[in-house]
Amino acid sequence: MARLKDPQQRILVTIPISHFCEKARWALDRAGLHYDEHRHIQLVHQFAARRAGGGATAPVLQTSEGSYSQSSDILHYADEHTPEAHRLYPADPGARAEVEALEDRFGEILGPDARRWLYHQVFQEPRHYAPWNLTGVPGWERRVFPFVIAPAKVIINRHFQITPESVAASRRRVDEEFDAVAERLSDGRRYLVGDRFSAADLSFAALASPALCPPEYGTPLPQPDDLRGEMVEAVAGWRAHPAGEFGLRLYREERGTIVSA
Repeated sequence: MARLKDPQQRILVTIPISHFCEKARWALDRAGLHYDEHRHIQLVHQFAARRAGGGATAPVLQTSEGSYSQSSDILHYADEHTPEAHRLYPADPGARAEVEALEDRFGEILGPDARRWLYHQVFQEPRHYAPWNLTGVPGWERRVFPFVIAPAKVIINRHFQITPESVAASRRRVDEEFDAVAERLSDGRRYLVGDRFSAADLSFAALASPALCPPEYGTPLPQPDDLRGEMVEAVAGWRAHPAGEFGLRLYREERGTIVSA
């Protein structure tokens, strides 16, 4: 993989609906950084990610400085191009440590558990949810997608250890993370750390998106009328939860904000 020669050129390799990809996309958008998003379906994304200098996962950001293959690294990259007063990571060491600890927690618990729960639901009716998964991917990937659904389901279920038992446990952990966020907000604060939007807030809202389906997401997501089965009741409950209301507010108020100088 060669670094991009043009310092203004950036390539972001994504799975369109991935909430970890949304986390990176949001940070880059907020910083006003131009990038070309290369969207791919599951499994195919691995080849694009490796070509861009990453591993088998998305997102990967390829730049003239090098490649960044973790969403948290992409947030730090975006922050380096953001005016100091609007950075996602506070200058104060204590506040910064608190923000990074929350970001790590959401990345280790909320993100994986929400993903496991979502994949299980989507695989009940994969053809119904396919249009949202295919937004912006190359035409040939759209054409082959019906043929890769079955093997993708087997591989993804094995990779993420998706079973009825693990899905039930994941839903409980998502509930617990929402409860912990609600408890943190119970003193009336508007943000998780300090008095302004940070990487902790962005990470929570983005990684909670499988449970919330925010309309302002960086690519179209199914809305309540589009949902089927268990998703109808579950998403309605999470949206009504204080932490869910917080996440949806962050999307309404912050997702379209650009803070570049």
